[in-house]
Amino acid sequence: MKALLLAVLAAVLCVERAHTLVCFSCKDASTNWACLTPVKCGEDDNHCVTTYVGVGLGSKSGQSISKGCSPICPSAGINIGIAAASVYCCDSFLCNISGSSSVKASYTILALGVLVSFIYVLRAR
Repeated sequence: MKALLLAVLAAVLCVERAHTLVCFSCKDASTNWACLTPVKCGEDDNHCVTTYVGVGLGSKSGQSISKGCSPICPSAGINIGIAAASVYCCDSFLCNISGSSSVKASYTILALGVLVSFIYVLRAR
């Protein structure tokens, strides 16, 4: 009887538990601070996904961040200087904490914007 109980105990301890992925979740938030609500993903969801869209032209700028769980990893991105969009995915516990980890600034466009601003200020005098 003791041998049977030990065998059952060993089998229970050796069985790997199925883990449930936990990701941050939000829909069309304007800041990353609004995207820090953890949710438990479904059995078929293997990835945490962050979608970022940002636009900036002069004083008109904005961004939209969405996060959640997904069964697929639709990683993609585009950056044209004044607008950027990216889809980033990862597959570990609360790994989608960053709001725009795969979006990089276009330094050429930023430098051009600073130059145009200086020219405008100098001509306005």
